Amino acid sequence: MAKKTEKTNAARLLDKAGIEYKLIPYEVDENDLAAQHVADCLGQDISRVFKTLVLHGDKTGYLVCVIPGNAEVELKSLAKVSGNKKVEMIPMKDLLSVTGYIRGGCSPIGMKKPFPTFFHSSALEHETIYVSAGVRGLQIEISPEVLIKFTRAKVSNDI
Repeated sequence: MAKKTEKTNAARLLDKAGIEYKLIPYEVDENDLAAQHVADCLGQDISRVFKTLVLHGDKTGYLVCVIPGNAEVELKSLAKVSGNKKVEMIPMKDLLSVTGYIRGGCSPIGMKKPFPTFFHSSALEHETIYVSAGVRGLQIEISPEVLIKFTRAKVSNDI
C-alpha cells in the first residue's frame, strides 16, 4: 500500500475552500533545492513549476512573487507593479519567521499573514501549474486561475 501523503496547512486551506488540487510528492535533494530539480523529479517542464519568493518593499512592506522556476524576479518592474520605489529579497534567515515556511517549501498559500501577491502572467498559459505545498518534497498541482483568485493575487508580465 502506498504511503499516505500528509496534508499540509496549504492543502487544508484549499480543502476548506472547496478547491480542487492534487498533492504530488517528489524526492528532496537537500543540496539542490532549485525548481529545476523539482521539475525533473515531477517529469514536468520548468515553465509549469513556479517558485514563491518573498520580498520587502520600501512602501508596502512584505510581498510575495510567484514566478516560473527558471525565471529571475525583475526587481524594478515588481517595485513599480507593487506600488514601491524599491523591493528586495528578504534575508533567508527571516523567511521562516515572516512566512512560517522554509526555503524550498515556501507556498503562496497559508503564510502567517496574507501579503500582497503577484503572479507572473505565464502561469495563465497552463491548464495547471505546480507550487510548493508548504514543505520540501511536496507540490500542489492546481489551476492557475483558481490559485490566483484564492490568493487574491495580481497578475503581471512585468515581474
